[in-house]
Amino acid sequence: MNRHFQFDARADFADPQRKQRVTREVFALIAPAYDRFTPGLSLFRDQAWKREMVRRLPPLAAPACLDLACGTGDIAFLLASRYPDGKIIGADVTEAMLEIARRRSRCANVEFRNLDMVRTGLPSAGFDIITGGYALRNAPDLDAALAEIHRLLKPGGVAVFLDFSNSSRPMLRRLNQFLLHIWSGAWGFLFFGNPKFLTYITASLAAFPDRIELRRRFAAHGLEVTASRLHLAGILETIFLKKQS
Repeated sequence: MNRHFQFDARADFADPQRKQRVTREVFALIAPAYDRFTPGLSLFRDQAWKREMVRRLPPLAAPACLDLACGTGDIAFLLASRYPDGKIIGADVTEAMLEIARRRSRCANVEFRNLDMVRTGLPSAGFDIITGGYALRNAPDLDAALAEIHRLLKPGGVAVFLDFSNSSRPMLRRLNQFLLHIWSGAWGFLFFGNPKFLTYITASLAAFPDRIELRRRFAAHGLEVTASRLHLAGILETIFLKKQS
């Protein structure tokens, strides 16, 4: 794949193995610029949303935390600051992102591992908290990822995810995806010289469930939605979950 690749939601994201390969290749390419263009994509609100999601997590003394699709480590570092006596694992499938996270890290209670979110190999019921920024949409198999999250959480454990979101209203969904396509295209041109390069975002979102279906999937895997908040007129959403007993 190269920087002129154009993504197709059906071809690239319907098959889990192909989606995993495309995701790895995309993030390996964008890793050096990731921390520079991500704020702009969110109108410079990304860090505020991440701080809020971590601030609203339960006040535990020394929790075991797992940050899925950790990228360059933003949420993992926020968790380390919030829980100085906790243990945080940042997991990602793209080694180029993890290398940046490790270079950035000044936190003794954080480690970064190359792990697949649908098969982490980590102990069952081993985590009090699981987080993810733009994680679930990038899972090669959403149901497998949700089953893994349920397996990894302790009874009563919590999870929170920030990601792009699909309205259940078709016209609004199409409008939001159109606006996102134009906006991500502008940043793709600015950073990579090709407006089609960041169409990965809208293509992956087109293959992602809408908000009603997403909640049905959560419930099917024993994860209860306890709170949510929409951002940028519903283009993004933060969702808080609790493992049902």
